[in-house]
Order: sequence, then C-alpha cells, then structure tokens
Amino acid sequence: MRFFLFLLLLLPLAACAPKLLPPVAIQIPDRPIEYLAEVKPILDSRCVVCHSCYNSPCQLKLSSYDGLDRGAGKKKIYNATRLKTMDPTRLFIDAQSTEEWRKKGFTSVTASSAGLGFNDSLMLELLNHKMDNPKSTGEYFSEAEDLTCVENGSELGKYLKKHPNRGMPFGFPPLKKEEFATIAGWLAQGAKGPSAEQQAVLSAPAKKDIAAIKRWESFFNQDDAKHSVTARYLYEHLFLAQITFDASGESYYELVRSRTPPGKPIDLIATVRPYDDPRTNRVYYRFRRIYSTIVHKTHMVFTLDEAERARVQELFIKPKWLQEPHALSYDTKLSANPFAAFEQIPPRSRYRFLLDHAQYIVMTFIRGPVCKGQIALSVIPDHFWVMFMDPEFDLSVRFPGFLRVQQENLKMPTERGSRFPVFDLLDNPYHKAIQRFFKARQDFYAAHYFNGLGYEAIWKGEKASDSPLLTVYRHFDSASVHKGVLGELPRTMWVIDYPLLERIYYALVAGFDVYGTLGHQLAVRLYMDTLRVEGESYFLQFMPPDQRKAMIQSWYEDVKYKDIHTSRTDMPTGITFNTSDSKREFIEQLVGTQILPQTEIAFDPINYFPGGANHPPLPDQYKTIDDFLQGLRAVSRPGTSFVRLFNDYNTNLAYLRIRIPEKKDIVASLVVNRWHDNVTYLFGENDVLDSSRDQVDILKGFIGSYPNYFFDVTLDQLPDFLDLLANMQGTDQDLQRLRNYSVNRADDDFWGRYDWFQKRFFQDQPVQAGLFDLNRYYYKAL
Repeated sequence: MRFFLFLLLLLPLAACAPKLLPPVAIQIPDRPIEYLAEVKPILDSRCVVCHSCYNSPCQLKLSSYDGLDRGAGKKKIYNATRLKTMDPTRLFIDAQSTEEWRKKGFTSVTASSAGLGFNDSLMLELLNHKMDNPKSTGEYFSEAEDLTCVENGSELGKYLKKHPNRGMPFGFPPLKKEEFATIAGWLAQGAKGPSAEQQAVLSAPAKKDIAAIKRWESFFNQDDAKHSVTARYLYEHLFLAQITFDASGESYYELVRSRTPPGKPIDLIATVRPYDDPRTNRVYYRFRRIYSTIVHKTHMVFTLDEAERARVQELFIKPKWLQEPHALSYDTKLSANPFAAFEQIPPRSRYRFLLDHAQYIVMTFIRGPVCKGQIALSVIPDHFWVMFMDPEFDLSVRFPGFLRVQQENLKMPTERGSRFPVFDLLDNPYHKAIQRFFKARQDFYAAHYFNGLGYEAIWKGEKASDSPLLTVYRHFDSASVHKGVLGELPRTMWVIDYPLLERIYYALVAGFDVYGTLGHQLAVRLYMDTLRVEGESYFLQFMPPDQRKAMIQSWYEDVKYKDIHTSRTDMPTGITFNTSDSKREFIEQLVGTQILPQTEIAFDPINYFPGGANHPPLPDQYKTIDDFLQGLRAVSRPGTSFVRLFNDYNTNLAYLRIRIPEKKDIVASLVVNRWHDNVTYLFGENDVLDSSRDQVDILKGFIGSYPNYFFDVTLDQLPDFLDLLANMQGTDQDLQRLRNYSVNRADDDFWGRYDWFQKRFFQDQPVQAGLFDLNRYYYKAL
C-alpha cells in the first residue's frame, strides 16, 4: 500500500511537466516482482492484443519476454513501394540475442538511463502518459503508415507533446492503478525476465509430449530417401502450423529445420522460405516448443497424433512411388515448383494428404504468415464457398504423366525469389504459362469426360473431421475460413483440384516473402488473380453451358468477358438441372444428398434461404424462438441501413453478446460482406464497392481474429437492436440508441467487456482459440 500511494503522488507530476518527464522516482516494493506470474498476465491481456505479429506497431512484439527484450524498430514491414528486399526480422529466427537485434536496428523499450529504483524507459513513459491522460479522443490507427516509432526519450517527448492523447494502451483506457504499479515496479527493478530455470521449463517439451516427439522426430529423420523426401514435403506444408500431439491444446510446437540431430540442442536453420537451400550437409527436422502467448490470427492448429502417423505411413511410405526414391537438391527453380521437386511421390498421396487437412491448407493462405493481408486478400471476394475435386476424378491424380508434361507451365513467379523486376510483369511469362496449362487441362478433361462432370466428381469427405466444403470470409485485410457452408448463397464458388491447391499454397504461403520487393508482391498478386478465376472456372464446368458466360460476367461487372482469363470452357455438364437457378440447385443437391452426413455439414439456419426464398420482414412482436429467428433473418438482407451507413473498411466484423436471464449468454458474430463489382483491381478498391448491396451474416459463435466492434444487449433489448440494424437513418437519436448497445474504445469499462468476449472464446474453443487482435477496432473514440 505504501508503494501504491507513493506512485499516486508521483503521477500528477506528469501533467505539470512542459516536456517529457524526467526519470520517475519509484520506490521498489519489499518483494521482487515476478515477470511470469505478475507482469506477463497484464501484458497478455492489455498489450499483446495489439503487439503480437508482423503488424505489431513498431514491430514491438510483447507475446514473450524475448520480444519485449528485443524492443521496437523503425523499419516498416508493410511497404508497398519497396524496391529492395528487407532483411527479415522474425522473432526467434533471424537473431538469437539482444546484441544481434540491436545491430538490426531495434531499440530497448525497458532500458533506463537512471539508476536502480528509478526508470525513464520508453515503456514506462508511454504507460505513465496514459495514466495522466486517460481519456481517448479523436481517431486511432495503430497500423497507420505514418505511425511514429521513437527510439529515445527526446523523440518520445516531441511525439507526446504533439499527440497528448496517445499514451499506451493506444486509444484504449489506461491500465488499472495496481496494474501500472506492478509494471512500474518491475521496470524499476531492472525489467528482468524469466530465470534460467524458468526459461528452461518454458522451452522444454511438455512431459506428456516427449514420447510423441521422439517418435515423430525418428520418422522425420530416417536416412532412407523415401522418408527424407516425405519429411521435406510434410515440412514445407507444416512450417506455419502450431502443432499439438493430442487434443488437449495444452502445448504447441513448431516444426523447424536444424543442423543438429534429435537429442541435441536445436541449431536453427534460418531461411526465408521453407524450401530455401539450408547450406548444410544434413538437415534434421525438430520440434521446438512455442512459449509465446497464443494469438488467434497465427494459431493454425495441426494435430500429429498416432492416427496421423498411421495415415502418413499409408499415404507416403507404403505405396510404390513413381520413381525410385532419391534425394532432392535445393536448386532454386526446382524447389519452387512442387510438381517438379516431388514428382517421385504419387500425386494421389500428395492430394489425399492435402484433402485430409483442407481447412488447414486453405487457412494458411487465408490467415497466412503476413498478419496484414490486403495485398493477398484483395484478390478474393468477401464471401465464397470452396469445394474440391474428388481424387478419383482428378485427371492429374489418375494420370501423373500429365503433371510431368506440364511442369514448365506450372511454374510460379516465386521461383524468382523475393526480387521480381516490376517491368518483367509487362510481358508476364507466368501469366502465359498458366494460360497454356489451363487450355491443356480443359482439353484433357473434355476428351476424357466427354459427357461432362456430375456430382460424383466433387469430393464428399470420408470421416467426421473432413472438410469437403469450406466458407471463406474476407474482413478487408484479414480473412477467416470455416468448415461448412455459412451465409446465404454467395456470388462465386470455387472447385479446387490438386494442381490448383498446390499452386495456391506455394505461391501465397511457402513462396511468399512479406519482406520482398514491390515486384515480388505484385507478381504473386497477379498470379493469384488468375488462380482465382481458374477455381471459379472449374465450378462453372458443372453449370449449364448456356448460363456460364452470364454467370461469370455477373461476378466481374464492368470487365470485358475476353479479359476474364481462363474462364472459358466448352465441356458439357454431367448434371440435368430442373430449375433456372442452377447454382443454388447444385449446392442444395450437394449438401442435401451427396456430402457424407458424418461431416455434419448443413446450411446456415439464419442466413441461408432454401430455394431462394425472400427475406422476411421484422416480426411485429417477439414472443417465441421463431420470432427472434425471423428478426435475425430479416436484418441479413442486402442493403440494410446499418451496412449502408457504416461502410468503411473498419466496420466489417462485430461480436454480439446477448444476455439471457438465468441462462448462458449467447455470442454471435456480425460479418459484413462488402459488395465488389469485381475483384480484378490493383488499386482503387473504393471504386468497385456498392454499400447498397452489402449484406451482413449473423453467425453463432466467433468468426475471425480482428473484431471491429463489440455489442452488448439483453434479450429484452434485442428487438430494438435489430430494428436499428434494419432501419436506422443516421440521426442523432438513432446513433444514441446504437451507442447504448455498443462498446466504444473510449469507454471506461472497455477492458472488462473485452475480457468477457476473450474468456468466452477460450471456453467455447479451447484448442482453436487465441487472443483477439484489437489493432483494427473501430478507430473513433466517442
């Protein structure tokens, strides 16, 4: 208490200081303050929500002591005009000590120029400034391009003088006084991290996982060519995974390449891409414990249990390969083309592995390594469904020689590495190659399936864990992928076969470099543009031939048909349709009678309207469950007042808490699907938007990683809330009504209400959940 009162006496001094505070005197508590037990929980709940990925402001990652000790840097990872590659700055990979990070330009945020018992660190000054200026006012863009990243007290003083309301937490309420006291006392004591003993426990495998790790590392590191090539293929697809060995979700690992074998400390091989030359005589695949705080945006779970080990044996080790198994080189162009690098492995084995983990594979490019993905995600619509070609009908699987013949046409721009000259895109050889492949593929299918393809050609799944149908939502510069068919019938759907799935993965995930040049990122963006149309075209081949042109033209408004590359196909369809709405009839037949029941895939009960039924009006009264369901369905119609009024890129995803008396509260996600006339643009996205055609899906549970807003209503208030969504006109009265249900970033009780949503997420999805990211919370402080 004596320490706490002393701090309270000091805090008002900040308001009187004309410049940045001189070193703040702090009385050290009688007891040492433990980082893991006392400091880290505060950082996790109040700081990691913005500081945990590539998009962390100033690259300050606070999800581990390693990131806190590394500090902040001025270089911007997201630089749309970069003409030279940037040296990678991946925590735990590109430097292994504080000194190495200082050489890379990172500045300490905990170091103090004062003696023990005092602290004038950047971290304390920012936190202290917020305590003195607690009210957030104006607008806050923590990912803004012009965000100032200071490296000393002088720069910080100038910044805070210019922006007096930008202490930390940025644009949110300050820490509680006792939380501030804990952080301040810890900083005054030298900001010490875990002890050597504690760090050893953090980084060591969990006891329950030791046996599994030993078995898997033995499998990955066998000397024979069949195992070593299999291990390389698996690693290149799992390098982003957060791996668990059981269903508990208590511990996670990453699969890494090491110069040292199992049983010895890991000597990490740090390369930009998982297939880059390791420059060592022998590569060992090892499992490294993840002890950073789990954040949802990068939490892509992959389970390596005994069932998976048996499946890998069945798919890769038992079958006879197409060639005598032999070691692979790390030639740049060979490694960048999986169809050439792994041609000895039967395509059936590769494709079945990818299908087993379809949601994870799609998730890697949807959530991916970049954290802030507008470059990659502007290439996809806001809402679409994905399905897959059945291996028994995929001709690249049935006739592997086709892939061998087409290897040159399956090359990707990522074979150029991270430096792709922009002018080379004027006569893009990869665009020409993909056109040649598409024509050859379509000719091959037309000759083999001269009567067209039917429902039997779509993969139906085999077990409950399979994901034969996926929903993708884009939330501006983030996205999410979900098992099943969520929402109303989307404008577009994709059918993905093995060559398409592998190319999407290697172009956008394995081969993509967020530190690469403008040319590299633009080349990948243009390549994915064509892959998207390819997936849509494979869906169209199931549609009536006389409807295909009009259908794809409706997806690409204001784009000439001849410019929609790879869209044309002369194949007949193998399906006889009974209605004029062939797209809806196709998916309803597929979901209703074809997909295996054990996958538990069914239409969304709120947002999907069977047979194209009209949206109902709001009910006159709310007495039954059906009344509430009708209300929810009513506001999911396109062009409601809410989506027309709140139509910028910071209003795409909200979480709704509905308080139920004496029962468990309900959580729902409000996912706004922005209408795009087309998604062929490189710049000027606003020019293809139309808010009158926007639509909101209301979905049970949590969707996405970056909530833009929280709403909190009681069951009695829900009718008024739904009426607002449907009919609000933007008047002051309407805005005040909405304000009654919303959680604004400036609200004094913001953190307590955020905590409820975060806690509920972990309760509902203990394995898949992680911390939400608040960097994109609605920017206006009211």
